[in-house]
Amino acid sequence: MAKKRILVVDDEAELVKAMQIRLGRADYEVLVAYDGQEALDKARRERPDLIVLDLMLPKINGYKVCRLLKFDEKYKKIPIIMLTARAQESDRKLGHETGADAYITKPFQHEVVLAKIKELLQL
Repeated sequence: MAKKRILVVDDEAELVKAMQIRLGRADYEVLVAYDGQEALDKARRERPDLIVLDLMLPKINGYKVCRLLKFDEKYKKIPIIMLTARAQESDRKLGHETGADAYITKPFQHEVVLAKIKELLQL
């Protein structure tokens, strides 16, 4: 069976590296992007099974990336987990309005993210 492919989008290189290691150990293939435009391009080209998306990104913010993918018939079924430092209830609400399937705030526990990924990939 082919490995599930996860696109990790964050402008913090350290966080991306940590996620790559953790997800790789959990037997996922990891794709990465460091800004919103790169995320959008990669998501459309590679069609990952799931996206872990930061909100505060260069070029295009995570809300807009999420909205552009979720309101497009070709990509709307890709689950998106927003992983962000923005912890206000209004941020969380906006995340769900733009189509995010889950909203996890930083700092986070890798186990929580892995459990959410597993849950969303089984739906």
